[in-house]
Amino acid sequence: MIATVAEFKNNIGKYLSLVAEQDIFITKNGKSSAKLSSTKQSKVDIVNSLIGIIPCNGEDLGIKQVKAERLAEKFEGLDWHQHHPRHIDEA
Repeated sequence: MIATVAEFKNNIGKYLSLVAEQDIFITKNGKSSAKLSSTKQSKVDIVNSLIGIIPCNGEDLGIKQVKAERLAEKFEGLDWHQHHPRHIDEA
């Protein structure tokens, strides 16, 4: 749904109710300036929004592989045992 800034300001309660069902695009001078969306987005919608963003190079990436790659990038160059001492093997 699209609403102008003035319409949104005058009917904020109406749009807060409608946002549970659909996103609200707020326009200013005919151009989209904001998007109001529900905080309760389904997991399917979240995954669908990522289509085309996550590269797969023809491979079927599993969730564990994606998590492992993100963690590897996040903690690259850090000593894992320094930050997580409970995982150190005591030999």
